[in-house]
Formats: sequence, structure tokens, C-alpha cells
Amino acid sequence: MASSIKANKPLDKKSRQPLSNTALLLTITICTFFAMYILAMIIWGGGFLNPQQFLDIFNNNAYLIIISCGLTIVMITGGIDISVGGTVALITMVCVVTMEDHGGGVFTSLILSLGIGLLIGTVQGFCVSYLKIQPFIVTLAGMFFTRGMTTIVSKVPRTATNPSFLDLQRFTLDLPFIGTYGRKGNFIPSYIEFGVIICLVVVLVLWALLKWTRFGRNLYAVGGNSESALMLGINVRRTKFFAYVLCGLLAGIAGFTYLIHTGAGNASNATQAEMQAIASSIIGGTLLSGGVGNVIGTLFGVMSLKTINNIVIASGLREPYWQSITTGLMLCFFILLQSVILSERKKKLGTAAA
Repeated sequence: MASSIKANKPLDKKSRQPLSNTALLLTITICTFFAMYILAMIIWGGGFLNPQQFLDIFNNNAYLIIISCGLTIVMITGGIDISVGGTVALITMVCVVTMEDHGGGVFTSLILSLGIGLLIGTVQGFCVSYLKIQPFIVTLAGMFFTRGMTTIVSKVPRTATNPSFLDLQRFTLDLPFIGTYGRKGNFIPSYIEFGVIICLVVVLVLWALLKWTRFGRNLYAVGGNSESALMLGINVRRTKFFAYVLCGLLAGIAGFTYLIHTGAGNASNATQAEMQAIASSIIGGTLLSGGVGNVIGTLFGVMSLKTINNIVIASGLREPYWQSITTGLMLCFFILLQSVILSERKKKLGTAAA
């Protein structure tokens, strides 16, 4: 009996599989966000205790979460896309001009949004995967092109006045069990906008795509080691191509979501959104080197980034450059943290294997 117990001990140790790098970085991001938000509630109180302020992170940044997820998909393969902000701006302007000058409606705007996003993603994906042009150069050209085209479509800001679109913009979903009490003791329920529903559906679909589909596994394999992926029979070029196509499609959805939130087309829409999306993805646990990333982590990355901005404002530092400074410091902190943790983890796993 004793000998059989001893014989089973090594099997028990082997059965204890360590967390993957993706799961480990996701856990760190989630724990950091909740620790940061709880600390803000304790120190500053005020708006941080108001459920609506928490939900407004989603209301104001639903489009950013969507394009950040698109960046995550591309970054998992080892690529990058800095054209998504320009794509969002172009879509908002085209949709508003179509509704105001050509009698288009909500459905037409949705089709245009998806079509523009898919077209840009397809062209960029072809250049990166089949023509083997550097992703940064391709998407930099895409960024300049989309920003320029936005101005060509209309040199002045435009506002949507289509009745059906305004009805969609005014739509909110009240949360009856979440809210605050007013001065008269009446309960004021919190709410989320229609764009948040789109955002959460996108995140759930992408999470399932990465976790349970062959395409999702191929993305990680290509980003981890493209040569090994090729030897395993994975079509590396096609995988990278569809990663950019999907990123473009998500930028199209994000453009429509942004339009629902703001109701206006402007050449300055989504300015620096691509940089915030990259930062959110990295904070969420996505590695620039590829092979590691998770859209749930990206969601918490956006929330962490915007919570830091709210903390800076609550501290009385309302100038925009303070938010840029704290964003830079937070990004550097997470890059350093990821580097240290993964290097130590690699050493321990190497020692255990030896």
C-alpha cells in the first residue's frame, strides 16, 4: 500500500499544470484593476461609489473596447494595426453624410460601417500577409489614408438628425437593481447605452472564438512561432490575413458604436484611439511579440486605463498632459511587470524540467 502511494506522488505533481502565460497575465490584470478601483473608492469616495460612474466607463468607451479587441487579435499573431482610429473617424463621417445628404437610414449606416471596415482590413491584411510588407508601414499608410478621406468626405463636422437614428441613440437599458438614491429618497436606476450591449456581445463572441475554435488556436500558434506553426500544417499567411480582416470588421463595428454614442462625424473623432487600444491590449496581458493575449484581459485593460484617468481627475490634476503621463507610467509598469514575471516563470519551468 505504501509503495503504491509513493508511486502515485510523481503523477500528482505532473497533473498540476501551471497557468498558461495568457491566463497568468489575465489574472494579474483583473486583480490589479479591482485593487485599484477599491483603493479609489476608499481614498476618494465620491463618484467612485456611484455605480453609474463605473458603468460610464463602458458607455464612454464601448468603441475603444471593440477596437482594442481587434488590436488584440492582430497582436496575438505578432502584428500591429494603427489605422483603427482613422477608420472609426471615416466611418462616422461617411454615415452622417449618407444619412443627412442622401436619405440613408440606420441599416444603411450599419452596412457602410461594416463594408468600410472589411475593405480596409482586407487590403491591409493582403499587404501584410501575402506581399510581406511590414505591418507598421501598411497600417501607418492606412491611418493617413483614412484621416485624409474623412476630411475629403466633409471638411466640417456634421451632426446626425435622422429620426430613426436619434431613437437608437436615445435608447438606454435601465438596470433596476443597480443605482443610487436621490435627495428625496427616490431610487435612480443606473443605465447602459446600446453601444455597450454591442461591445459586450463582441467580447463574448471573440472570447469563444479564441478559446474554442481552430482559427483561435491558429492565431496563438502563428504568434508563438510561425515556423513551427507552418510545420504543423497551419496556413500562416491565411491566418494573418484573416486576423487583419477581423480587425477591420471590428473597427467597422466600433465606428458604428462611436456614432451611436456621439451622433456626429468629425475629422478629429477617435484621435489617438489606436494608441489607447494598443496600451489597453498590453495592459490586458497581450504581448507585442505575439502568442499571448486575451480579449477579457483587454476589456479590463481599457477599464484600468480609464480608471487611472478618473483617479487623476479626482486628484485635482485636470490638465490633459497629466493623463498622458499616468498612461505612460502605467504602460511602462505593466510591460516591466510582464517581463519580470515571464522571465522568472521561464526560469522556474526550465529548472523544474531539468
